Amino acid sequence: MPSSELWAGALSLLLIHHETGCPHSALNAVRLLERLCEMDGVDAETRNLCERASARLSRQQEARHACTA
Repeated sequence: MPSSELWAGALSLLLIHHETGCPHSALNAVRLLERLCEMDGVDAETRNLCERASARLSRQQEARHACTA
């Protein structure tokens, strides 16, 4: 099971992105969520939630880039 520091880091980055719209926080949250998904000891439900959150953040970032192009 991943350490509580990794979960806290992912949650912190998600909150920073939500509160400020910081794209770097979103990118780092995606990376951390993907890393958490790949770790042993994560149950299927939690893995699914991490994958969904990662995918949603990725889509948001892609949409932002498309709007600025």
